Amino acid sequence: MFFLTPRYIKLGRQFVKDARKLLAYKRDLVSAEVIAEVDKEIASLDAAVKRRDRAAVETQAGVLDKVCGKLTTPHADAGWRENVEVFLVAIVVALGVRTYYLQPFTIPTSSMYPTLNGIIYHRTKEPPPNPLVRLLMVPIFGRHHVEFVAKEREKVVAMRPAKSPLPIIAHVPGVNFGPFSRTEVVTRSESGKERSYYVAEAPETMGSQFPQTEWGGRIYEPGEPILRGYLDAGDHVFVDKMSYHFRKPKRGETFVFSTADIAQIKARSTTSQYYIKRLGGVPGDTLQIRPPELFHNGHRATEPGFVRVMSGTREQSHDGYRGYGNGSEQKGYDQQVFLYKMNYLSEPDETFTIPPREYVALGDNSYNSWDSRGWGTVPEKALMGRAFMVYWPFWPHFGLSK
Repeated sequence: MFFLTPRYIKLGRQFVKDARKLLAYKRDLVSAEVIAEVDKEIASLDAAVKRRDRAAVETQAGVLDKVCGKLTTPHADAGWRENVEVFLVAIVVALGVRTYYLQPFTIPTSSMYPTLNGIIYHRTKEPPPNPLVRLLMVPIFGRHHVEFVAKEREKVVAMRPAKSPLPIIAHVPGVNFGPFSRTEVVTRSESGKERSYYVAEAPETMGSQFPQTEWGGRIYEPGEPILRGYLDAGDHVFVDKMSYHFRKPKRGETFVFSTADIAQIKARSTTSQYYIKRLGGVPGDTLQIRPPELFHNGHRATEPGFVRVMSGTREQSHDGYRGYGNGSEQKGYDQQVFLYKMNYLSEPDETFTIPPREYVALGDNSYNSWDSRGWGTVPEKALMGRAFMVYWPFWPHFGLSK
């Protein structure tokens, strides 16, 4: 019976079978001498198995294994080939995951504050901490410090785009190229001398965090900080691109969408952009905003995300939430477009019914968010997916998206 057959007999038979198969694959690639040698050793092992000679089976298996090595041609630089193959497979897998399942997305602005943070500049009176502390703050908090102190009586005259080849280093002397966008802050002293200071953020970010209204025409005295503080990176989230293939988007969830087919956004920017907002309403809903509350079809919104936003008011925030508003304030966190009056839902008694296959996007930071109240609805085909989780930085929003 098969289950009573000794293990060395089973292994010997399997080795004979595998060796014959390998020889069949390689027969046209090796010499007749190698073929004859392998055939001989296969026959010897087969004979030992049939005799049930354990010692002979073990000895002959070693001989056959060595001879079978002649059937495989070693490649030059086999180690490099293998490593490159593994690397390429990893890239293909990563691209597949990014394309069909999870895509990383960086929060650029604070229209979803305090649920999600955009890039925010915090001024401080104290100089930056020691380099070790600053280095630790980058991976943990996504925070990097800046300090630019006037050496003479000088003023900021320009903020120009720059490039860096390194992800953390703001500027490599003599190098102005690379994949990472940076900002060059240029000052000019009364003597006409110009100085440059580089910040590891894109010009759009610095333009909103350090606007010209603050530095235009201002004279900085010697020793006075022009920039001193730190910038917290915007939250990095994974976008779930699968769910919307199997179910309809739900009110109240945070979602990401393309602006390529939204006319009023496209008119302001020719580049393709992605926005992240809270899904304020689905097709057929009739919306109304009576600050600080949002209404669906005549009823106060009940989804948890909306309830959090409506927990505060414009005058009295609650955990940073100030409710929904009909307009937008002039001063904000980092928005580049501020509308005093919106095009939709701009009055407490105004209603808006969402057309078929369209959705409404609202920012949690309603008074500083340019959203569907300003530019209209989001076409169904523009939806990318729901925000799944914040994966970096590790404070304060790390975890599943709210």
